[in-house]
Amino acid sequence: MKKLNDVCIIDDDHIFIYGIKRLMKEVNFGDDILVYENGKDALNGLKLHLEAGNKLPSIIFLDLNMPIMNGWDFLNDFCKIDTSELNDTVVYIISSSVDPRDLVRIKSYPIVKDYILKPVTVNDLEVIQKEKVA
Repeated sequence: MKKLNDVCIIDDDHIFIYGIKRLMKEVNFGDDILVYENGKDALNGLKLHLEAGNKLPSIIFLDLNMPIMNGWDFLNDFCKIDTSELNDTVVYIISSSVDPRDLVRIKSYPIVKDYILKPVTVNDLEVIQKEKVA
């Protein structure tokens, strides 16, 4: 299967990050994986990434519950970035929360493609990969 270019993981759980990176390697998911531990670091890092002439990641895996800046605050600020690059980026909410209010709230963000309950599986990644490279 064809690899995606850039992928971004925004999560403060080191075990989750380790696990999803191993799964990505197993299914040949992406070339470059950017990792940030909170929304603020991600926002700053992605802005610098753009300023350096790079494209935004094609996929962002975003946790909702993080210190410093949570996933909701990240989404609010990320969607305000003034670039056409946002049209090529999709966000997948990755969470261990099954709060129905979260499922309703994500619908107000067109950039959010889906909500995936942790742990992410090989099948989850393969489905995302097929959708994105199709």
